[in-house]
Amino acid sequence: MIQPFDHAQDKFTLPQQLVRRDLARHRAYQENLDFYEGTQWLGNARRRERRLTFNYSKTFIDKMTSYLMSSVSFSVEPAGDSADVTERARRAGDALRLVYEANNLEQLDFDTEIDTAVLGDGCFKVTWDSVKGQVRISSPDVKGLYTWWQGDDITRVWKVASRYQLSPEEANLLYGFKPTMNSQRPVMVTEVWTDSEIEIWLDDTRWRKQGNPYNFIPFIIFPNLREPKQFWGISDIPAIREPARELNRALSQLSMILELSGNPIAVLENVEDAQDIAVQPGAVWEIPERARAYLLDLLQGGGVKLHTDYIDLLYRALHDLAEAPRTAFGDNRQGLSGVALEMELHPLLQKVRRKRLIRSGVYRRRAGMILKLLEQHTGQSYLPCHIKIIWGPVLPQDRSRLVQDEKTLVEAGIHSRQRAMTELGVEDSEREFGRWLEEEKQIMKPTSAA
Repeated sequence: MIQPFDHAQDKFTLPQQLVRRDLARHRAYQENLDFYEGTQWLGNARRRERRLTFNYSKTFIDKMTSYLMSSVSFSVEPAGDSADVTERARRAGDALRLVYEANNLEQLDFDTEIDTAVLGDGCFKVTWDSVKGQVRISSPDVKGLYTWWQGDDITRVWKVASRYQLSPEEANLLYGFKPTMNSQRPVMVTEVWTDSEIEIWLDDTRWRKQGNPYNFIPFIIFPNLREPKQFWGISDIPAIREPARELNRALSQLSMILELSGNPIAVLENVEDAQDIAVQPGAVWEIPERARAYLLDLLQGGGVKLHTDYIDLLYRALHDLAEAPRTAFGDNRQGLSGVALEMELHPLLQKVRRKRLIRSGVYRRRAGMILKLLEQHTGQSYLPCHIKIIWGPVLPQDRSRLVQDEKTLVEAGIHSRQRAMTELGVEDSEREFGRWLEEEKQIMKPTSAA
């Protein structure tokens, strides 16, 4: 059934409409961020209630990110066999490395990955800095992003809106916008991008509308982990939220019991009035006949062991749901190695693999945008070429064994020398291969007779 057009939308500007959109997503972002930062207890604390917070969510996410982003690099391979195509790929690789260094992408990618794991979504923005004459890469806050896609195909995004705040001085400097009545409140900027147009809104005023100078939307929005048929992703927080809260409660309760056991409670029976009853070494109590006094032992009957056993179960559930076994934290009491260690860490390896499948496409697409902008503004030709994302091993590797394996494959004609260099993590395998050729020529050059 075709729904009639809602003419009430005409009463609101686009920025006003965006304020009312995706409220549940933004609320989930804030809840996940608060939990990551340590706000993990529900409600207000009761009088004298002890609330300990053991922020395992932050530890799990930081640890997973370290495993995920270990030794990531890229290589550019020619899209053909001609000398011109090979030279083009070499230029593309050099240009990408310069952009990576200028934007410190190693740090930006790591920070963005933590943000993506917490919120559930991440974003890169690739633009041209006309002042410095270079590609500029940033990571906008996904809380300010809105997307439109074509029909039921969530991969075909045709419009993106980005909202952020500027101070009045910045708005005046960048856009010549002066708030009314000398207001010092921030100015809300809304950028609306399509392949052909860009609109700039300052607060509720459309300040500018012009053609898109890039001919593509310069945003790459991607999920942390993809939920089938959904555009927005899944955070790492919800899976561990409940066991983390229960662990905080159980440890807080055990802490209170141990404190009370160190300062025992005096119990008096058949005593109507008592004063000056001190629990301390050498204390003497005077009590009426047929009364009884004793210290309450909260640790008797193995009560503490019940608490510690329950906490151990919570630890196990927490690690299982986070897909990060204790071995990932260096707890290898069984001395596992090789295949046994890999099987122990298999849940972690599978989660890292799922994330890397998404990130590989993101980094390839970002590299393609970089090369397109460079072609537009420098006149150099870089495309087409094949961009390969190279991920480092998650587990410790015997590098001498890897070198020996690649040597065997090269000698058997299965791998080329450049392929072997790429597999061993050499960033610019083509240039390294050229150096090897030069060395071979020098070695094979006949020496002149004395």
